[in-house]
Amino acid sequence: MSKIKTAFFCSNCGYESAKWLGKCPSCEQWNTFVEEVITKDNKIQENEWKKFGGSDKKENRVMPLQEVVSAEERRITSADPELNRVLGGGIVAGSIVLVAGEPGIGKSTLFLQNGLRLQKVRTLYISGEESEQQIKMRADRLNIRNDDFYLLTETSTQIIFQEIKKLRPQLVIVDSIQTLQSPYIESSAGSVSQIRECASEFQRFAKETHTPVFLIGHITKDGSIAGPKVLEHMVDTVLQFEGDRHYAYRILRTLKNRFGSTAELGIYEMTEQGMRGVSNPSELLITQKEETLSGIAIAATIEGLRPLLIEVQALVTQSVYGTPQRTVSGLDLRRLQLLLAVLEKRGGFHFGVKDVFLNIAGGLKIEDPSIDLAVLCALLSSYEDTPLSPRVCFAGEVGLSGEIRAVNRIEQRIAEAEKLGFERIFVSKYNQKSLAAAKFDIEVVPVSRVEEVYRHLF
Repeated sequence: MSKIKTAFFCSNCGYESAKWLGKCPSCEQWNTFVEEVITKDNKIQENEWKKFGGSDKKENRVMPLQEVVSAEERRITSADPELNRVLGGGIVAGSIVLVAGEPGIGKSTLFLQNGLRLQKVRTLYISGEESEQQIKMRADRLNIRNDDFYLLTETSTQIIFQEIKKLRPQLVIVDSIQTLQSPYIESSAGSVSQIRECASEFQRFAKETHTPVFLIGHITKDGSIAGPKVLEHMVDTVLQFEGDRHYAYRILRTLKNRFGSTAELGIYEMTEQGMRGVSNPSELLITQKEETLSGIAIAATIEGLRPLLIEVQALVTQSVYGTPQRTVSGLDLRRLQLLLAVLEKRGGFHFGVKDVFLNIAGGLKIEDPSIDLAVLCALLSSYEDTPLSPRVCFAGEVGLSGEIRAVNRIEQRIAEAEKLGFERIFVSKYNQKSLAAAKFDIEVVPVSRVEEVYRHLF
């Protein structure tokens, strides 16, 4: 019999301690330690690789770096171009990918759809949350036929690996890692040690059999990925599926990728037939209006490696309370306060007595600093109650002294604005060096100060 051992785990970051602690030394959170029973047998652990169908374990030895043969990673190209882009060109053989997102955002639908679309790739979809009938109903709604797609509704990893050994799938999707339970750990499913152990078993399986594995995970109420932080370190790629449930758009964002760029993102539209990849999101994010209204400016931003044109909406009204309100959706509130301070000090506009409301249309959250100039122009347009031309867009960062700073990859932003039929784009004067050789049909207006932008527009 193996010796029963208990340990204390931080429920926030997964830090392990032999005794209870009030404050976690790793994440510095208070009262997060919970006691869990661990009964891991060393003999079982040593021979675990056999359950994956391995006959001989690979012998590891020290070798010079020059002797290592470099080879291109083998990739499975999925039928979803947005997923391929986010993963860096396709699904790498032997990779383990963690996908997290809000409940009801569409994680299960997206990966059921992608599994069904992979023709001639034997796919196993493991569900610990839904019955076979529920998954079949969703598959019928997606209306995709695939004879190489298999289902397993099970939560015990021991039974799961027995079934995997019989089927020998080429791709495994686990929905979700929080529902699985390893027989070697005596704590409940979803606890820190269970998540870590189940993820570790799938990691060993992926590396030893070169089978790609997708683990669908949950997120906590503050938006971080549920489970121990070590879960994100163990996997090769971490994808976050985000978006407002009240909008049709969803964004698949890369937080970590060992096989590609972490700056990529895929945009989807939720339809009755499942998730549809959006090839040109700019046209969807700009509202088509009959008349021109004040307080609206178009920003040329870059998300990942793709340029996006998005609509910034601002409303400036006289404050009826003692303290003016500042309400923001889709942008950092501190960034708005900084821009208001610049307008107050450098432009002489009295925003200190005004309520300011700002919204990024489409439910997107933007962190690109090049949106500053569009936010500033939307604020001025609402302040003066003068509409801006719908054929004008902006790309520039605003500094504290009121200067318009240069932004990166300006040619891509201008090309996207030109493609969508814009007539003028305001950019920083300091971007002109990189634009010297480029020829565009759109009028490029270089500006260096906030006052200059105001004179051009009003």
